[in-house]
Amino acid sequence: MRAESESSRKNVQPTEPSLLERREIEAQIAVPLIQAFAEKFGREQALAVASTVIQGLACAAGGKMAKKLGSNDMAALANIVRDMWAQDKALEVTMLEETDRKLSFHVTRCAYAELYEELGMKEFGYCLSCSRDASFAQGFNPRLKLQRTQTIMEGAPHCDFRYDLE
Repeated sequence: MRAESESSRKNVQPTEPSLLERREIEAQIAVPLIQAFAEKFGREQALAVASTVIQGLACAAGGKMAKKLGSNDMAALANIVRDMWAQDKALEVTMLEETDRKLSFHVTRCAYAELYEELGMKEFGYCLSCSRDASFAQGFNPRLKLQRTQTIMEGAPHCDFRYDLE
């Protein structure tokens, strides 16, 4: 009986959590740490350090993704937005422009913002998620530049992503 049980476990392939699920797990660890550091060193300094670390991780993730895909062009970035960032209906995206040099879209619904609100952590949402976007792009392709003037996380009706390839 024991051999069957071990055999059964070997056949079960663990599934990777979605990006939204990873952000939920990370938030439940990161926010208490940020809060503790804020009590000790001040809120502004704690958020600045956390943002720097998170942006460094995002930059490294962008580089890894480009290597994994074997491409770091706009088409690959558009696929990341559709397939990875919007996985599990985490984002509702309206594409506005998609060329080899530009990618422009609006996020009209953000489950990441909804998640942080649900967890009582909305004030940390920008630091934990939105602050990653430009750094991810830099790691993915150093010639990519992101312009964004508003986010749902900060209370806007939509996020306005404008990527340009220099």
